[in-house]
Amino acid sequence: MKLSGAQVLADMLAGYGVSHVFMVPAVLRRTFAEMERRTRIKRIHCHGEKAAAYMADGYARASGRPGLCMAQVVGALNLAAGLRDARLAHSPVIAFTGGRDPKTKFRKVYQEVDDVPAFEPVTKWNATVDSVERFPDMVRQAFRVATSGAPGPVHLQFRGNEGQIDQEEADMEPLVEPQFARVPAFRPHPEKDSVTTLLGILQNADRPVIVAGGGVRASGAAAELVALAEALQVPVATSLNGKDCIAGTHRLSVGVVGSYSRESANRVVAAADLVCFVGTAAGGMTTHAWQVPAIGVPAVQIDIEPEHLGRNYPLKAGVLGDAKIALSLMNEWVDRSTAARRAKWLERVQGICSEWREKYRPLLSSDAVPIRPERICAELSRRVPENAIVLADTGHAGMWMGGMYDVASPRQGFMRSAGHLGWAFPAGLGAKCGAPDRPVVVFTGDAGLWYHIGEIETAVRWGIASVTVVNNNASGNQSKRGFDRAYGGEQTAKARELWTYRMVDFARLATDIGAFGVRVERPGDFASALEKAIASGRPAIVDVVTDIEAIAPLAVTS
Repeated sequence: MKLSGAQVLADMLAGYGVSHVFMVPAVLRRTFAEMERRTRIKRIHCHGEKAAAYMADGYARASGRPGLCMAQVVGALNLAAGLRDARLAHSPVIAFTGGRDPKTKFRKVYQEVDDVPAFEPVTKWNATVDSVERFPDMVRQAFRVATSGAPGPVHLQFRGNEGQIDQEEADMEPLVEPQFARVPAFRPHPEKDSVTTLLGILQNADRPVIVAGGGVRASGAAAELVALAEALQVPVATSLNGKDCIAGTHRLSVGVVGSYSRESANRVVAAADLVCFVGTAAGGMTTHAWQVPAIGVPAVQIDIEPEHLGRNYPLKAGVLGDAKIALSLMNEWVDRSTAARRAKWLERVQGICSEWREKYRPLLSSDAVPIRPERICAELSRRVPENAIVLADTGHAGMWMGGMYDVASPRQGFMRSAGHLGWAFPAGLGAKCGAPDRPVVVFTGDAGLWYHIGEIETAVRWGIASVTVVNNNASGNQSKRGFDRAYGGEQTAKARELWTYRMVDFARLATDIGAFGVRVERPGDFASALEKAIASGRPAIVDVVTDIEAIAPLAVTS
């Protein structure tokens, strides 16, 4: 059947269950027209390509389906920059861009550069679509790669600065492979011997700890993880990406480990005689530059990517396979009688956790004005709806939420920036598009919100009702320590101007754009402000005036 590339692409995206596309025009214009005529895909026109990539990332992580973002050739490099977070977080984002036409290469075409190489380090697969006949197989491959193994972003560049190749026709069929419409696409079964070996080592340990990562989240293996921990009475620490794998209120939960961490988690992991990594590459952030645990501590690991096994820690045993399958098998074969040997260890672990809570209780309940960020995190722990998705930016936002915020329910989701300040606000908009029936609450700072503040208008225009809580201290004060060191420990006016801003009323700004805005200056007013923002059913900014001198605690190593 003779079809245009636009017809094929629109039909295939609909067949894969894509509900939103995030883009900065103009790209694949004919495809967008076909979407309007033939599908219900919403075309979210953003103000920046990087924000579009972050929205697609938030959509993907919230829904478990690939997120789509697009840009014409002049915006492709901006889109590539936005894919970096998705690459680091193993998020299945598919990027489409316009590209050079062989007929006019090397002739100084307006706005044109060869940007394909820029996508290499930020994607799992990076390819060009130079012939319309290739639309069906190239799009299918994009979905396959994005969702298989450890998920990740892919890029297709379509011929023509706006991808005008989609106007051409050929004999094609818009074939769809539903298996690759969600993560995980495959659940590889591990070898039985590797599972029983690892399980035996775990059962024989006196002071083991599980470190769960984003792979547990992607596999949907949280229930199996908690069941195994309960069966063996093993405490659980998580990476930031795996924070929602176990409720912070669970008696076996010790918190987030690593650099943006909770002190109790680092102390427990540092004291363990065996660390069981599940669905985490044990990278620098999760281990605080491989100090927690120290290299040489006995370790075992479960992961879907063979290259992760033993990469950062020598292993007593490794299991290659899907986390949910591996943990299910371990639960089937577990010897529950071995749990008794860990009674003293659990008593020690719970003491460490109690010490942390007593140490930070005054700050978590502080009535100080300006407001302490710890109090905001404690309020969010108590007030966020049990089925909400919570997102945190990097930097101080990640440190505060990693250490001070508790996921209160197995139904709550948590997502965090993998390293890019400004990610959280647009990612929250994408998350709301991907999970429209769930409340979405974002935690960022004023430094983070400034990056993509124009997307408030995008949220209003499209009616994307996420709630963004802004830790507004008129600064990027995570940088304070670094500039203090640079200036020899002396805090000068010149040093402060490198990390401080004007104080802006973001609630007023949001209201002027058409969103719901509320400013909070006293801690007792936060709960009602958050409740009103969620109940408004509109894009909302909760602007919280906080203490510029409040600096998140540094990670401990013992």
